[in-house]
Amino acid sequence: MKIAIIGCTHAGIAAIKQILKYYPESEITVYERHAEISYLSCGTYLHLGGSVKNLDDVLYADPEDFIKQGVTMKMEHDVIRIDADEHTILAQDLKTKELVHDTYDKLIMATGSITAIPAITGVENTKVMLCKTCDQAHELYAAAQKCHQVTIIGGGYAGVELAEGYIKSGHQVTLIQRGPQILDEYTDPVIAKQIQNLLVKKGVKVLVNTTVTKLSDLSDEKLEITTTNGTYNSDMAVICPGVIPQSDLLNGQINLAKNGAIITDPYMGTSDPDIFAAGDNTEVHYNPTLSSAYIPLASHAVRQGTLAGINVLDKRLKSIGTQATTGMLLFDTTVACTGLTLAKAKAAHFEAGSAFYQGNYRPDFMPTTAKITIELVYDKNSRKILGAQLISDHEVSQSANTLSVVIQNENTIDELAFMDMLFSPNFDEPFNYLNLAAQVAVDQEGGYWRSN
Repeated sequence: MKIAIIGCTHAGIAAIKQILKYYPESEITVYERHAEISYLSCGTYLHLGGSVKNLDDVLYADPEDFIKQGVTMKMEHDVIRIDADEHTILAQDLKTKELVHDTYDKLIMATGSITAIPAITGVENTKVMLCKTCDQAHELYAAAQKCHQVTIIGGGYAGVELAEGYIKSGHQVTLIQRGPQILDEYTDPVIAKQIQNLLVKKGVKVLVNTTVTKLSDLSDEKLEITTTNGTYNSDMAVICPGVIPQSDLLNGQINLAKNGAIITDPYMGTSDPDIFAAGDNTEVHYNPTLSSAYIPLASHAVRQGTLAGINVLDKRLKSIGTQATTGMLLFDTTVACTGLTLAKAKAAHFEAGSAFYQGNYRPDFMPTTAKITIELVYDKNSRKILGAQLISDHEVSQSANTLSVVIQNENTIDELAFMDMLFSPNFDEPFNYLNLAAQVAVDQEGGYWRSN
């Protein structure tokens, strides 16, 4: 069987590995626009901040390794057209400009996403940069060597992490967010405000409820940034506005969601039995709402690509869905989130509530400890846990992973309140802080449900 894979970042790489394992007799051809594969976009801010000295170290896969295993790697090839009925591919070698005609028996679409560039007057200015690809990361790093004032447009994960990177490299940073809070996709206002306060404490100027309307050159080579809350000057601007699925090659040939994301079954198959899809160009099954959603994350891409590779010739393993668990280390403070925010739970028509727990992660008699803030989101009717957000100077990312499993298994606040967790004064109290957060929720709801 001839299997073609279009796109070779996280989903494409994961698919190749599984095909080599489960279907070693198949013929694999990969089409990739860039000269490198496997760039993790978090490497951009880590490189700017000095944690990663060489961007090449962020690349975790090498095309040559796949070539040695018999994979045909058509690097720097741009796929122009796919004919699903005829099972054909038309691509162009970006170096020679030669057209390449190919066929496939099975196709895996791992084309990812593209930056959703906002409609701002002057956005094409050369002082305005993007931060998604490895090439863009190199450009950002080069520009940072000669620029001091940096303005970041977009207060999601990428924007917040970039702000940290630029502060650590000695830059003056302004972060502009259109909505009333940063990280609005993953946090509610209380946790978001703590993160904003941390950024401000470290020297970031944060502007919320602010929309950029114009970007223009000044005579002193500065960039003028016009917003709904005033005008600011900067040496450069970086846009971090989010992404949109890249599925245009299959438009009209398979079923797509309204936003253009590819709709897949639990095996990552599409409406065409010979086409599979994985990564940022697809929807995911979002367990908290039992529905499909567009949530582009590297963790999703790796899992989906793995499933596509396993199932491409034999549908044997289903996706179990996701809670969209995320986290970041911001100036040595851990922020971790899973499932729904309270705002999103209410928008999804849950009778939702939230409980806040604040306390030290381990006993006060220990030499050191640190405060943890947890917001636990739950359904008041079923008492099932829907989401959570955590922030602490203590490393709490694995607690978000635990809560992801809790949501996956549809556990209630009553169950989490007594869930078995280890105790040692080195790590926690006799009741772990997750138990204690759930107990706050139980108290808010008038006590425990009867279990008989």
